[in-house]
Amino acid sequence: MSLSISMTTWLIGGVIAQRLGRPIATAAPKSMRAAAIAVVHDRTPAPFPTPGTKDGSSSRTKAVRPILKFTRCVLLACSLGGCASLPPGADFPKIRSVALSEPQTTRLGSEFAAAAHERGEKSGYRIISIGVDGFLMRMEMINTAERTLDLQYFILRGDESGRLLTDALIRAADRGVRVRLLLDDGETVAGDEQIFAIAGRANVQIRLFNPFAYRGHNRLVKGAEYLLNHSRLDYRMHNKLLVTDNSIALVGGRNIGDQYFQIDPESQFADADVFAAGPIVRELSGKFDDFWNSALAIPAEALHGATTRARHHEAHTDKVNKAGFDYQSKLDSGEPLAGLITGRVPLIWADAQVVCDSPDKKRVTKGAGNGSLLYEAVAHAAAQVRSELLIVTPYVIPSKDELRLLEDRRRHGARIRILTNSLESAPELSAHSGYMHYRTRLLNEGVELYEVRSQLGSSRGSGQSTKLSRYGNYALHAKLYVLDRQRLFIGSMNLDRRSRRLNTEVGLIIDSTELSQETTKRFEAMTLPENSYTVALLSDTENPPVLVWRTAESGVAVEYKTEPARNEWQRIEVKFLSLLPLDSEL
Repeated sequence: MSLSISMTTWLIGGVIAQRLGRPIATAAPKSMRAAAIAVVHDRTPAPFPTPGTKDGSSSRTKAVRPILKFTRCVLLACSLGGCASLPPGADFPKIRSVALSEPQTTRLGSEFAAAAHERGEKSGYRIISIGVDGFLMRMEMINTAERTLDLQYFILRGDESGRLLTDALIRAADRGVRVRLLLDDGETVAGDEQIFAIAGRANVQIRLFNPFAYRGHNRLVKGAEYLLNHSRLDYRMHNKLLVTDNSIALVGGRNIGDQYFQIDPESQFADADVFAAGPIVRELSGKFDDFWNSALAIPAEALHGATTRARHHEAHTDKVNKAGFDYQSKLDSGEPLAGLITGRVPLIWADAQVVCDSPDKKRVTKGAGNGSLLYEAVAHAAAQVRSELLIVTPYVIPSKDELRLLEDRRRHGARIRILTNSLESAPELSAHSGYMHYRTRLLNEGVELYEVRSQLGSSRGSGQSTKLSRYGNYALHAKLYVLDRQRLFIGSMNLDRRSRRLNTEVGLIIDSTELSQETTKRFEAMTLPENSYTVALLSDTENPPVLVWRTAESGVAVEYKTEPARNEWQRIEVKFLSLLPLDSEL
């Protein structure tokens, strides 16, 4: 099997970066393309030393050792099922199951069904914008479950928050709650496998979406398998959804991990979820069932080594404490869920639409099968904008259709503002390198661009405490559209090519002025000069336009003519990456 042009380019890029003595990326990978790049960064000792030298190597041996090492890994990947069209374990027997059919028999189902009936069968919503509240809400939804829990996530880290949630799932299963956990397998790192230790327990079922055959963490082997199965393994499940008793749900952009709940001083990803109760939950459960019962959802027990090597250890709360957060007292109070159940914290009752890709999105996109595509619904809603479109997205690598849509709305007089990451806050440099290709074009069309700073001047709207913001490691991860301040999209879809073509996504389009206004206020706070750079084109009669970044530091207006970055190497790396044809994979 020959490598695709893009994959070969990544390998070449990794080699060049290695020769420069710098890593190709500075943060967690956005997709498994990073595994291919990591092939050339592996620094593990060669297993077969050459006699006659102090370290068992000569200059010639050193030159060919990476090739020999990678060749061995390719052979191993082939032995694990290279070039397979179906994921490993596809023939493993599994039982079809569906969401709880009578949620009204549970306390949550009964209470919220009555509330929805009083409001004309609308559903109730509440935005969860504070990172720690996102963690607490998940914990409390698990702790409150009586009959069933359905969880669907792109990432579930084996860090503090991941282990705490795993502990909660164990307790739920022990009290008789059926737990179905569906995870993507594209971004797992060492330690994440702790969740598989609970597979096979009474009442617990775990499935992996489109998994790798290799269950270890050697980047060479995993990269080799990815290259040999690029067409299959590049297709990922990016959904984020939690449903309790088929009665309440949480959907949005947050994965499960310390970064996403903004409790890690070393890295915070600001995001948003929306809590939902009422008839809309059954629709979300139906989407979960589609994925759970799809051919790409493989039981963990079917994967060699997935469960036998996993170990789960009880969690501690060191990072939570460092973040200045009293975790236990919050859980003891039951907030923020308790206030929503009692009505003390009001829900916003509104009409809404579930938007979700089909599990076989690739076939639907090619016209080879029937199903739904999230992008079509969001694009249709955006095309109806008349006065203002606000977009919050960590990545901006628009497709041709998305560019045309934005340009069309501008021609019809709509104001368009986009908040995304700056170079200094970028979670992944490859994604930022793609964004660099579109800034000038968007600005020329009159789109207003804001890039969030890693060092915030104000924590208002950030989703975290001032104490945590002082570390200067802030980044944006939310995916939000505000449409004429009347409708709101919240979900897992980024404004990038992966979300459009290569990832499945889920979200809600909610018809609510209140929720739209609430999100707009947060947008306005985060685009203030002390929190973001305003990107602009500076032009004169003699020279072509150049980009400038305007902000405020200590209350003083500042304009940068060089893109703000953490260091010069960051600029060099992103400039190099921008020369590579990566956009279709970003």
